[in-house]
Amino acid sequence: MKKLYLLFIGTLSMSTIYAQDISDALRFSQDNIQGTARFRALSGAFGALGGDMSAVSLNPAGSAVFSRSHASVTGSNISTDNNTAYFGNTINTNISNFDLSQAGAAFVFASNNNSPWRKFTLAIAYDRTNNNDDAWNAIGTNTNNQSIDLYFLNYADGVRLEDISLFDGEFIEDIYQYLGNEFGFAHQQAFLGYQAFILEPDADDDDNTFYSSNLADGTFQHDYLYSSTGYNGKVSFNLAAQYGDNLYLGLNLNSHFIDYQRTTSLLEDNNNGGSITAIDFDNNLSTTGNGFSFQLGGILKVSPEFRVGVTYDSPTWYTIEEETTQYINSNLADPDIDFITNIVNVFPRYKVQTPAKLTGSLAYVFGKHGLISFDYSTKDYSSTKFKPESEFTSLNNDIARDLTNAATYRVGGEYKYQQFSFRGGYRFEESPYLNGITVGDLTGYSLGIGYNFGNTKLDVTYDQSERSFAPSLYNAGLTDVALIDRTNSNITLSLSFNI
Repeated sequence: MKKLYLLFIGTLSMSTIYAQDISDALRFSQDNIQGTARFRALSGAFGALGGDMSAVSLNPAGSAVFSRSHASVTGSNISTDNNTAYFGNTINTNISNFDLSQAGAAFVFASNNNSPWRKFTLAIAYDRTNNNDDAWNAIGTNTNNQSIDLYFLNYADGVRLEDISLFDGEFIEDIYQYLGNEFGFAHQQAFLGYQAFILEPDADDDDNTFYSSNLADGTFQHDYLYSSTGYNGKVSFNLAAQYGDNLYLGLNLNSHFIDYQRTTSLLEDNNNGGSITAIDFDNNLSTTGNGFSFQLGGILKVSPEFRVGVTYDSPTWYTIEEETTQYINSNLADPDIDFITNIVNVFPRYKVQTPAKLTGSLAYVFGKHGLISFDYSTKDYSSTKFKPESEFTSLNNDIARDLTNAATYRVGGEYKYQQFSFRGGYRFEESPYLNGITVGDLTGYSLGIGYNFGNTKLDVTYDQSERSFAPSLYNAGLTDVALIDRTNSNITLSLSFNI
């Protein structure tokens, strides 16, 4: 009968209090153009070079370097390897996938008069800017007397017992939904902890706002699994022009999109002698969003060999929508608590403004024999803003306090021998965190080879990067960290041709 009832009730809950944290700010603000095989082979050091469809996404003046109309398409196999340490125990997790990472075309229109504007280009380019596929597993015995009960105690502080109690004739999923509608995320978490018998009120009074835990002190065995899928991408609509023999100017109008799905699951066991000995707590998040930004760029040939480039990336203005579902159980919970998984919390739409970025580039071209290129860019992650700011004051303050300005250095080179091109690159990205630990510095290298068939080119690249992370299991209560050493490896294949 209960299942029939659920079949006919609505399952949407409008939460009036947000639950975002700094990790969301970085997910929206960080970008990493994956790009063509040639672009990746030089580790993205293309700001002063142009002549590549992914270089157009980096510096909009790059399309004006093409002498003929051009198109390319790229596929990449991405492998992520995580070594996760938690209280002395290390677990390895590996995932991989293959996907389209780039596609685009540039159309060149030469001037037919004596104007100093030698040619114009129109281009459209798609680039995947972030791969959100990830998985890591933290398993170990927490010896800090830290349990998931601290998470629920944190949210229950100040919540009236009457608000999270279940009265005769009420269904547990209905009250969970009602709390989301009327009070928001914090009340829902307190309700979950109380209905799973993790929390105990200090007084059996409707006005009670103080709670203790039914778990005894001691050690706790944790099995925490993090899994995410999706990607961020952008489509650039490009206009560029060549002025005289040496100056290239360009503008990109960018449409951004986000698709992110995340699941976290915690299994906790203990033998400490309390009434609660086992807890299972799962959270699912679905994030979608779209945004807009623009880029202005220029490339100047100082001499036939030496080039300089500069690019300004505006902030990206995102509109974000999110949904969550939750599941909780314990050895004392009522079996009906399972029905909470039928409720989807739909959060109010909100906006995010990511930081602007400035990039300076240098390149030296050795005629038809090769080149060397260097890019430097800087972005102040602490300027990320969630809006409306009146509802995100605390989060925006945390971002301003914990994040910082971070620089990226990229260097790449290419040597040509007959129809073959041999390439290599190196990149270094500073941590966006002031402490340099929560997310560490990134180092990476790349190697690639290309073959020119005349009108068509085939390129393949292998690149690898390493970065360490120290994420908290939860943003409140159980804030112990897992230490992750991550290695990303990519094999990229591109086909490009003149139109």
